[in-house]
Amino acid sequence: MTIDSIRLEPVTAGNWRDCAALTVHPEQKEFVAEVTYYLCMCSYGDTWSPLAAVRGEREVVGFAIWGVDDDGSRWIGGLVVDAKHQRQGIGGAIVRQLRERLIAEPGTPNVALSYRPANEGARRLYLALGFVETGETEDDEVVARWTPAS
Repeated sequence: MTIDSIRLEPVTAGNWRDCAALTVHPEQKEFVAEVTYYLCMCSYGDTWSPLAAVRGEREVVGFAIWGVDDDGSRWIGGLVVDAKHQRQGIGGAIVRQLRERLIAEPGTPNVALSYRPANEGARRLYLALGFVETGETEDDEVVARWTPAS
């Protein structure tokens, strides 16, 4: 899977239902919320913005949200790759593409994300992509940050 084969697009009236229909494997449900919950966070809060991960003409294969913290760092959250599209490099492509988009924003010191300690798959992915666990926690999750090489 190349980063170019996945496009991150705004969630719109035309694709929100496809985003809401994304599901994960049963054993992953303890680690992520339903996409509809993330969409509500974006609609009724003032922190998060949603993106659809699209392959081909319009096939929605994943979803993520992003936000800006008080210190200017950008956060990636709510990463969901549909169960039938997992193990194809889509999650890594989403994180790499979104990380590059976010770090390009002026005044961004780093890109952060968090995950539950028991979510070994997420941990392996994020560490392989250069995120470093900082010792910080967000609720019951481990925080990892990525800073571009100087």
